[in-house]
Formats: sequence, structure tokens, C-alpha cells
Amino acid sequence: MTDGSEKYWYNLKTGEVEKGFESPAPDRAGPFDTPEQAAKAPEVIRERSRAWADEEAREDSWGSAPVSDEPGADQ
Repeated sequence: MTDGSEKYWYNLKTGEVEKGFESPAPDRAGPFDTPEQAAKAPEVIRERSRAWADEEAREDSWGSAPVSDEPGADQ
């Protein structure tokens, strides 16, 4: 297992791809195996965030009745 110094990272502040630990950890997303993968980090982060939000919404509504905006629909 490598320590990540030979991997690629996406710098969240600058938007640049970096190899190794050039930036402080809070400013990095990764690691990625290739610079091309690291460059797509914002897309990956958005998609994972969307998937987590969808999962949480399903878990939060588990066992509850569907909600409708139509008047009288809950009667």
C-alpha cells in the first residue's frame, strides 16, 4: 500500500491537478491513479454528494406515507 505521494490529487482551492502531497490535506481531493481522473474530481464529488443526498432522503422517508401537495390528498 502506498502512502499517496505517488498518486494524483485535485487541489480544491486552485483547481489544479497535483502529484503527491503538494498542498495541505484540507485543500486536496483524492487520491487518483491518473491525472485525468484527478481532473474530474469536481464531477465525482458532485455525483457522490447527489447520491448520498438521495440515499439520506430515502432513509428519512422510510416507512412514511408519500407526501402530496394536492388539497385533500391526505384525507
